[in-house]
Parts: sequence; C-alpha cells; structure tokens
Amino acid sequence: MLCPKYCRITDGEAGFCRVRRHAEGKLWATTYGRVTSANYDPIEKKPLFHFHPGRSILSLGTLGCNLACLFCQNWEISQEVVPTRELSPEKAVAEAVRISGNLGIAYTYNEPFIWYEYVYDTARLLHDKGLKNVLVTNGYVCEEPLRELLPYLDAMNIDVKATSNKFYSELCQGEAKSVMRTVEIAQAAGCWIELTNLVIPHWNDRDEDFQALADWVASVSPDVPLHFSRYHPDYKLTEPPTPLETLQQAHRIAAEKLRHVYLGNVLVAGGEDTRCPHCDQIVVARHGFTVTQLQVAQGTCKFCGTPLPFVGT
Repeated sequence: MLCPKYCRITDGEAGFCRVRRHAEGKLWATTYGRVTSANYDPIEKKPLFHFHPGRSILSLGTLGCNLACLFCQNWEISQEVVPTRELSPEKAVAEAVRISGNLGIAYTYNEPFIWYEYVYDTARLLHDKGLKNVLVTNGYVCEEPLRELLPYLDAMNIDVKATSNKFYSELCQGEAKSVMRTVEIAQAAGCWIELTNLVIPHWNDRDEDFQALADWVASVSPDVPLHFSRYHPDYKLTEPPTPLETLQQAHRIAAEKLRHVYLGNVLVAGGEDTRCPHCDQIVVARHGFTVTQLQVAQGTCKFCGTPLPFVGT
C-alpha cells in the first residue's frame, strides 16, 4: 500500500489522488514520466535553509494529490487537470547533470509520493550520478514505501499542517498521525528534514497549537528547522491572511524549544536569518530566496566554532 487512504478502486475508476487508475485488473500510474512544471529554483524556495544554502536545484512536478486541502496554493495542478509533457527518468537525470553547479532534483509543486514509481526510478539514477534528491511533500505515505525510498533521498521539506486530526479531517480529508510518523521515520533514517507549518487564522493559530507543534518537533530534534508560513486566501478557503503578529507569536513560542525557527511568505527583518544559538551572530542572512551572507564552514559557526546543523557548507 502506498497511501494511508487505502483506496479500493473499481475497474475503470481512479483513486482519491486521480492519477492511479484501475484498468482490467491492473493499477496504472497514469502520470509516470509526465510533468507539468520543470524549473531551476533556489533550494531556499523549497524551503530548505540548512541544506546546501545558496545552491539551485532542478524542480519537477506533475498532477494530483492524496489530500484535498481547502487552502491549497497549488490547486491548479493538485486538484485540476492541466497539460503535461513527457520527461522520462533518464531525460530528467540528463537535464539535472547538464547544468553545471546544479544540486540535483527536487520533486515538488504537487504531491511527489503519488508519483512514487517515477520518483523512485529517477532518484536511483540520480543517486548513482552523485547528485541530490529532495522531496517537498505532505508526508502522507505508508511506512513501507517510505522506507524503500529513503536510501535515495537526501532531504525533505515536510508540510506538517497541524498536530490535530480535527484540522486534517475538516480541511484536508486526511489525518495527522501518518504525517508525523513520516517525519519521525525520516529523521531517524538520517535524511535531512525541515518542516513547514502554514498558519491559518481560526484554524491552527492559537498559542496552544504553536506549543503542541513545537513540543512535538522538539521531541524529534530541537535542531529540526521549522518554517511558519503566512497563509493567504486561495482555492476554497476565504479566511483573511495571517496577521504578522500571529506569525511573530508563533516564532516566539516555538523558539523556546527549537533552535531554528523561520517566517515565510512575509518579509520581516531577521525572519529568514539563521543565528548561532551559542554566540547569537547571524551565520546565514537571507532576503527572499537569496543568501546574502554565509558564515558557516564545514558545519560550524565561523564566529565561535559551534557546530551547527547544516548539510553542504
């Protein structure tokens, strides 16, 4: 089983994700080798702030999702049908290798776990070339396929929407425990992980929500970077945009337990910067998706020598 929805798909029908279809006794991955988007992005856009800062990565996406978030900001490809083009695993790897300095491939834009066979095949080929595989994911996947893919994954940004099953049930048609288990398994396996939490007014913006999330992330590791992201109305949800004060409160609460907390989708002085937890110097300064200062060498602070949780510095 790939997905915790455990769809029972009758002949001629597709699963919840719309891209895995039953035809004449076989289950077909209809988006294998099909992409909607292919771009070179800063790794910070994923967002991954502690993984090869300042590098660019080839980003690929296709169609569909195994959640149905009412606030989805990529709903045009996750919930609708748009044109795709062919890009085989071999061609994807060739494109990734072709560009000098490219970090690897990020499987992103829609939900990469429902693109599993393509991601698996491409990731193995890319791994053999010595490049990096990155997943930007909702984390909604069964344990066995996750563990099969992890040896080829170098980093993941996992969207933890809440620690509450009520939130997942009412807004996403899912549940929280599978996502949280994915985080715990990936961290224990040695894959670099960072987490994103989209803060939505009236849904997951109470102090208790921030405290519960920070407590759980700290139990995984206080070094896991947590990105609080500003919501804006999109798709089917019409709540007002997240107030800046709410994001700052989330940051204050989480920073009591976690060493690296960031604010996204909003320009706030210092909200994207990394400070050394020992000497409090800015070791990575960022503006948008651009690294403007890097004071980390071989995983240590250049000012005081404190080891820092970075990959690729």
